[in-house]
Amino acid sequence: MRASGLNWQGLMEQLQQALPHCEVTDQSLAYFKYPKRTVSVNLPVRMDDGSIRVFRGYRTVHSTSRGPSMGGVRLRAGINAHECEVLAAIMTLKAAVADLPLGGAKGGVDVDPSGLSPHELEGLIRRYTSELVELIGHREDILAPDIGTDAQVMAWMLDTYNENTGQTSNGVVVGKPLALGGSYGSKDARGRSAALVAARVLRENGESVERARVAVYGFGDGGRKAAQTLAAAGALIVAVSDQDGAAYASGGLDLDALSAHREAHGTVRGFATDITADEVIELDVDLLMLAYDYGSVNAGNAHAVRARYVVETTNRAVLPEAERFLHGQNVTVIPDLIASIGGVVVNYLEWVQDASNFFWSEEEIESAIDARVDAAVDAVLAFMRTRRTDMRTAAYALALNRLHNATVMRGLYP
Repeated sequence: MRASGLNWQGLMEQLQQALPHCEVTDQSLAYFKYPKRTVSVNLPVRMDDGSIRVFRGYRTVHSTSRGPSMGGVRLRAGINAHECEVLAAIMTLKAAVADLPLGGAKGGVDVDPSGLSPHELEGLIRRYTSELVELIGHREDILAPDIGTDAQVMAWMLDTYNENTGQTSNGVVVGKPLALGGSYGSKDARGRSAALVAARVLRENGESVERARVAVYGFGDGGRKAAQTLAAAGALIVAVSDQDGAAYASGGLDLDALSAHREAHGTVRGFATDITADEVIELDVDLLMLAYDYGSVNAGNAHAVRARYVVETTNRAVLPEAERFLHGQNVTVIPDLIASIGGVVVNYLEWVQDASNFFWSEEEIESAIDARVDAAVDAVLAFMRTRRTDMRTAAYALALNRLHNATVMRGLYP
C-alpha cells in the first residue's frame, strides 16, 4: 500500500474549479497560495548503538487568518517540505469548512518509525519539538497526531515543550492521553465522521446504508472506526486491508473477531479469504472507504474502481486526475474536506477544553462532534444545490469564501 502524487499544482487545479462560485479577490487568493512559513530542521539523535544519526524534519504553517494554526506531525520515510505545504493548505480548508477558528499546519520527519526502538523514537520526537519550541504554542501553532504518531508521541512533545519553556501549557498539543488533558474520541472522530457523512450522502440520494457493501482500504484507527460505525448501522463490511494484505468475506466480516485476530497476529491476513490490498480498491461494492494515505486512488488504478461511492477518510486519498475519471463513470467522491473533518473537530474541542481547564464527558464530546459535522454537511449540501456543483467544489468554495471574509476584515499588514 503505497501512496504517491501529492502536489501543489493538483490542489490549485481543483481550487480553480471553485473560483467561479467564490467571492475571493486576488489579495485573499494570494494569501492562500503561499504558506505563511515553512521551516526545516536537522535532528541529530543518538542511536542505541551509540552512533549519531541526523534526520530531517519540517513544519509548515499555512494560514492564521481565522485563528492559530493546527495540524498533524507525521513520521514517514520520504516526507518533504512540499508535502507538508500541501497538507497544511488542506488543513486550512478543512478547518474553514468545519467553521472552526483555526488555520492549517502540517509537519513531519523523514523516517520510517518502525525502524526505531522506543528509546530512539522518543529521542527523535523530543529533538524535533525542541527545534520548534519558539514557533509553537497554544495560541500560535498546535501540534496533532498523524501517520506514525500517537498519544504517547504527543505526550513526549507536550513534556518537551513544557520543560523548554518552563510552563504548563497542555493546549500546545492535541491527541494527548486523557491523563494529560486529552479528549475522549480523539482516535475515533475521523473514522466516525467519514461513516456518518457517507450515510448522510446515501440518504440524500434516496438510498440506505443498511445492507450496503463496504470495503475499507486501510484498517488503522480511522478505517477501523469507520467500519464499526457503518456496521452498527447495518452495512456489510466485506473487506479490510492493512500494510500486509487484506481480508475478504462476501457475506461480511465479523469486526470484533477480526480486531482480536489482528491484535494477536499483527495483521488482518489469515482471518478470512486473503486478497491483496490493491484488490480491495477493485471490489464491486457500494462504498469504498479510503483510510490509508494520500494518492490511494490515482491515474494508475482509477479505472479499476467499481464502487459507487468513494469516501476520503484520509486527506487527498483521490488524486485530481483520478477524480475526473471517476466523475465520468458516475462515481460519487465524498471528499476529505467534509468526510474526515471529525478529526479536526475533536482536536479543536480538546484545545478548547485545555484552554478552559473544563472537560466534557465522552457522550458530550461525541454529541458535539456529530453536531459540528452535521452543520458542515448541511452547509456543503446547501451550496451544492444552490450552485449545482459537485461536493468537493462546494466544500472548496465554502472554505475559500470564509477565508476571504477573514482576510478582508483583517486587512493587509503593511
